[in-house]
Amino acid sequence: MTSKNQLTLPKSVTEAVGAGPYFEVEARNGQIILTPVRIQRADAVRAKLAELDLTEQDVADAVAWARASVDSPRGKQ
Repeated sequence: MTSKNQLTLPKSVTEAVGAGPYFEVEARNGQIILTPVRIQRADAVRAKLAELDLTEQDVADAVAWARASVDSPRGKQ
């Protein structure tokens, strides 16, 4: 541990868990739990939307529908 409370993880540990550049950090029962976090890039999201044949308008319509459903009684528009 450094003077700035930074930790260095052994390469063997990060290789064993397939660690990326980011971790979720949790303190539990006196232990520090590090869980690798995968960040989805915008390109991956766009590729999935293309695969599903969704357009920006489809997404905007879905958001508008969801917002209207929340504001309406019993989810009706």
